[in-house]
Amino acid sequence: MRISSYITADGTTSYGVASDGKLHDVGPDLRARYASLRAVLAAGALDELKLASEGGSVLDLTDVTLLPPVQNPEKIICIGLNYMTHIKETGRDKPAKPSIFTRYPSSVVGHQVPMIRPKASDWFDFEGELAVIIGKPGRNITEDRAMDHVAGYSCFNDGSIRDYQRHTSQFWAGKNFDRSGSMGPWLVTADELGDPAAQSMVTRLNGEVVQSTPIADLAFNIGELIAYISIVTELLPGDIIATGTPSGVGLFREPKLFMKHGDRIEVEISGIGTLSNAIHDET
Repeated sequence: MRISSYITADGTTSYGVASDGKLHDVGPDLRARYASLRAVLAAGALDELKLASEGGSVLDLTDVTLLPPVQNPEKIICIGLNYMTHIKETGRDKPAKPSIFTRYPSSVVGHQVPMIRPKASDWFDFEGELAVIIGKPGRNITEDRAMDHVAGYSCFNDGSIRDYQRHTSQFWAGKNFDRSGSMGPWLVTADELGDPAAQSMVTRLNGEVVQSTPIADLAFNIGELIAYISIVTELLPGDIIATGTPSGVGLFREPKLFMKHGDRIEVEISGIGTLSNAIHDET
């Protein structure tokens, strides 16, 4: 099942099941019980969502504004240096433990919504990533049970303002400019995707491949990440883990390759789909 969140033409925020270019809305009755997909996940009500969507109104994807699949997650946890090829291009060794930073929900837009290059910098870089969405809460989760806590997956672009990222040893500043990242176009449920390590990811800038990797190249796999993060904080339904980017980022190219106004960036993951965003300058 592929689940999108969106704003309809009349301004209603809703969610539903995406299929063949259409959205099957869950309708007002389900929204009255669960205001968002995050609430559905917290209640373990995906079966109710599917049933409601079968009788809901049908919308064209092009007639709505897509939001990140999970609205206002409590946590967006991002992993740095987590593909072996990316670790190599930075000239570093594999970290002994995952490198973690956070993003705010205000820094992430949905599919086909412009990502914003801020006035403060022209070092706007792309980072195609696989996002993991938590469906079942847990603390001190063991690796062998970690995948039981996954609701689904999505495409993620960890758009990065590189000079601000390098101001200090903390990545926060370069990773949280408003509307600088993106996620979508939907959440693909774990049962539909199957083994994420069997998938592959490609990032394209203006149609040209700039990143390409098998998900199996992760330095710390999804189970390891969930287990480690859950030692520190309880993972809750709707929490997002952006699992890291592979080699090919613009910062480490010669000459450097950064996104500019009018560009289009796409992150495609097999079994999920394509997240596409135009790049606009901040006004």
